Amino acid sequence: MKTVVKICGLEPNGIAARAGIRSGDVLERINGHEIRDVLDYRFYLTDTKVNLALLRDGAPLEIRIKKQEYDDIGLEFETPLMDKKHSCANRCVFCFVDQLPKGMRETLYFKDDDDRLSFLHGNYVTLTNLKDADIERLITMHISPVNVSVHTTNPELRVKMMKNRRAGEVLAYLPRLAGAGIALCTQIVLCKGLNDGAELDRSMRDLAALHPSLRSCAIVPVGLTKHREGLYPLELFSPEEAGAVIDQVNAFGDECLQKYGTRLFYCADEFYVKACRPLPTEDFYEDYSQIENGVGMLTSLASEFDFELDYLEDYLKDYRAPRTVSIATGAAAFDHISALCRKVEACVDGLTVHVYKIANHFFGETVTVAGLLTGKDVSEQLSGKDLGDELLFPAVMLRADGDVFLDDMSPSELSQKLGGIPVRACPSDGAEVLKALLGISDDQ
Repeated sequence: MKTVVKICGLEPNGIAARAGIRSGDVLERINGHEIRDVLDYRFYLTDTKVNLALLRDGAPLEIRIKKQEYDDIGLEFETPLMDKKHSCANRCVFCFVDQLPKGMRETLYFKDDDDRLSFLHGNYVTLTNLKDADIERLITMHISPVNVSVHTTNPELRVKMMKNRRAGEVLAYLPRLAGAGIALCTQIVLCKGLNDGAELDRSMRDLAALHPSLRSCAIVPVGLTKHREGLYPLELFSPEEAGAVIDQVNAFGDECLQKYGTRLFYCADEFYVKACRPLPTEDFYEDYSQIENGVGMLTSLASEFDFELDYLEDYLKDYRAPRTVSIATGAAAFDHISALCRKVEACVDGLTVHVYKIANHFFGETVTVAGLLTGKDVSEQLSGKDLGDELLFPAVMLRADGDVFLDDMSPSELSQKLGGIPVRACPSDGAEVLKALLGISDDQ
């Protein structure tokens, strides 16, 4: 069905507004090319001379615009993608959405698998929604990088894991994209007894063969909640098994480093925490290409924090002692956050920091990352605790637009439940963490 790209607003005094385009007009073509979504729009709008074919009240209208090459002409649409998000057609045995309890807000149950979101926001896609024409469009527009959830390069195993008959055949798209110079960032959700061991070796070898288009691959442990009734039986990795995965991935990464000058393959921080292994140094992670996948996030935070501590005197002019502050975090980061807090306590007179480990009762205590904690778990477990002057929590606990926790509790509601103590969402940035611990706000 043809997408109707309706213009819903215009930037005041923008190029389009000055050219006479109105809210309610329908955009059909740019320089003769049909506009179906945001990728078409952005690609064909790069020309300096633009001919827009529109409909106004059903009647055809053409408007010509001259502009600089990358100027935005100031049109607003009903959705950022110009049409609906593409939902996932897979039924992966490890899907986290399938492990959500009932009764949460509807948007949390939507499974996206949209190649446009991969380009715009870094989302990972499985390629099963794409056809040959879609791949050709990505190549023609040189949409790069494309972030792909690979999981395995064994076609039969990929079909089994993703429960989609196209899951194996679309693996052929990877060398096509690589051959066209499209950068590929990939991830493997590792499931014990399925795509680990020899299958992981195979996947890493196959993906490494796509270098230099392959930029990196994150190996992430499967996340399992307590809400798995009727789902495929999966088990968590033991500490010993997590250590074996680290050794396997890093040994192959060493080979890639020698052969290509880059490691390519990295284990998520969760594997190191599970195995009780020290985290690699900053140099190991090169350019932190997989930090959004939890690869090197703790190392990066510690490195940034230590750097800012070298300039502690600059911060102390805005610090007021005495100060007691508390931090709520997940089990995975607890030891690392505690170590940072002990460092700053030792350097700052009158500063006391309480770090509280919040167990995830909502999803189950096997879920240890801070980003999946709820306001209810935080409020219940901190009730009656000494929270001092302010409660800090990682900003990743809030959804993308930053206003509520996963259970729809707002930060202000959390504050009320804890007796009115001020609460502050703290980004995973060394300078921001240090400022928050010292009670320094951005307007100081």
